[in-house]
Amino acid sequence: MGKDRSIGVALDYSKGSKVALKWAINNFLESGDTLYIIHVKPALGNESRNVIWSASGSPLIPFSEFKDPAVWQGYGVNTDAEVLELLHDLSNRLEVKIVGKIYWGDARDKICGAVDDLKLSGLVMGSRGLGSIQRVFLGSVTSFVTEHATCPVTVVKDPSSS
Repeated sequence: MGKDRSIGVALDYSKGSKVALKWAINNFLESGDTLYIIHVKPALGNESRNVIWSASGSPLIPFSEFKDPAVWQGYGVNTDAEVLELLHDLSNRLEVKIVGKIYWGDARDKICGAVDDLKLSGLVMGSRGLGSIQRVFLGSVTSFVTEHATCPVTVVKDPSSS
């Protein structure tokens, strides 16, 4: 892949998604890339933002606003100091444009939709490490996305979960 790529990281602030973000920062992102932080919240009732942005997701949130926890809280998302620090360091170290986007609904469908919506050239996501029986009963967002996304997907497993 060349420069000026659009790379997404699916981030739900779980340990696995933070491991995936760290991996993307240390091993994948290059100067000139755009990093999209993709967060999916379950659709809960008729909150006005769910109705307004149910199909398209939130407007793009530039890092200058993204790094303010009050902005995320306005969307009903609690941020994580570790994640904000990682992204701040990334923005200082590399010339990477960082943008956030929030979707409401089923994570499987919304992440695959984000790949097309944001025209991603690659997606990085974590794995919860479900066993084969748990995947059958619970389903796996990661399995679904790797099968249906229209761009390459890198799944980063949390080394401490083995």
